[in-house]
Amino acid sequence: MGENIFMQIKAIIWQEDGAWCGSIPALKGCHTWGDSYEHLLEMLREAALAWLEVANEIQDIEADKQLIELSL
Repeated sequence: MGENIFMQIKAIIWQEDGAWCGSIPALKGCHTWGDSYEHLLEMLREAALAWLEVANEIQDIEADKQLIELSL
């Protein structure tokens, strides 16, 4: 059976032009919006998972850096 791994991250949220907006500072460029607060929370979760999935697939890593996996 697969293990569920939970991670807590902080997001900045605000309202702008009738929409709820959110950004996750720890994930550079990870921003989204929703029609309601609840929708924004769903969208932030999806955006973070997609960001992490793409980051996991990156093959081009600078020579002085390495990619490792952490279970949190």
